[in-house]
Amino acid sequence: MTAPVIIADLHNHSTASDGEYSSSDLVSQAQKLGIKTIGMTDHDTIVGLDEFVRAGSKTGMQVITGVEVSLRFTRQYFTGSLHLLLYFTEKTLGRTEFRNDITNVLSKGRGLALVTDRVDAINREFGPEGRAPLLKRELTVDEITSLADNVTRRHFFMALSQQHGIEDKKMIDLLIGNSSPAYIPSGIDMGLLTPLLHKYEVVKVLAHPAAGSFPGDSHYKEVLPPVETVEKIMPEFLDPQIIGIDGLEVYYPGHTHEHEDLLLEWCSTYNLIVTGGSDCHDKKARPLGVRGIGVNDLNIFLHKLNRDYSDHRDKIKTRH
Repeated sequence: MTAPVIIADLHNHSTASDGEYSSSDLVSQAQKLGIKTIGMTDHDTIVGLDEFVRAGSKTGMQVITGVEVSLRFTRQYFTGSLHLLLYFTEKTLGRTEFRNDITNVLSKGRGLALVTDRVDAINREFGPEGRAPLLKRELTVDEITSLADNVTRRHFFMALSQQHGIEDKKMIDLLIGNSSPAYIPSGIDMGLLTPLLHKYEVVKVLAHPAAGSFPGDSHYKEVLPPVETVEKIMPEFLDPQIIGIDGLEVYYPGHTHEHEDLLLEWCSTYNLIVTGGSDCHDKKARPLGVRGIGVNDLNIFLHKLNRDYSDHRDKIKTRH
């Protein structure tokens, strides 16, 4: 199926996580590209969303607030992370209780403790005195944390390439990839997120489900598992007692046309909405506006987003 003319790009990152654009710059760049609706979904943080909302209000751009949650898995067939996009209205974002609750949950998946554990594991395995010495000197926590407050895999990549002169992608993947003996997955257990999803009005979309099966090299592939692994976990994502996803990110730079067709079949089978986004992190390698959705899918998404908010609000009124 031919990808739609992009009117909305719902998956992008700012400097609040690991993007190069500030929240307001994302809005202005989207306007320049002719995008009508822009979403911001930083990794495991909502700290950049207030600026994003202000920029949308100032420019008249329709902005969609969200967050990309890292979920950790340690299964016999898969050790690593999958990502869940959560979208919510500006009214929900404005609720102090919601902000406190989601920040508390997200903080358990990243932070200094995880960075320290990962650095120690890399040094034990690949440091000068490690089991398989590849680094000329030990990696330090400061080299990672100096790059961002909210550390992601990209910051480990940057430190290894810039501070340790390792530019070979295969070697970096050996150091920090899913199959590395030093790999410790980021994110939270699915069950930790469940109470939050039952308490608040959010639209839940499984991010880039097939990107791990992209043939050849891709900036968007990273350390994601193949689509067959995602399919094994899908029943848990579909289960409303665990996650109860509302949609799939079908249109994505790391998906082939075959993947898009497969995911559209899943959406039809499980009655899920279709979303899409560029997963923008920078200006060149992972730019803005390369994937998204058209008018029809956007209208369905917005209906779901605003209906969920109205339904949840009505339920609260009924209880009281």
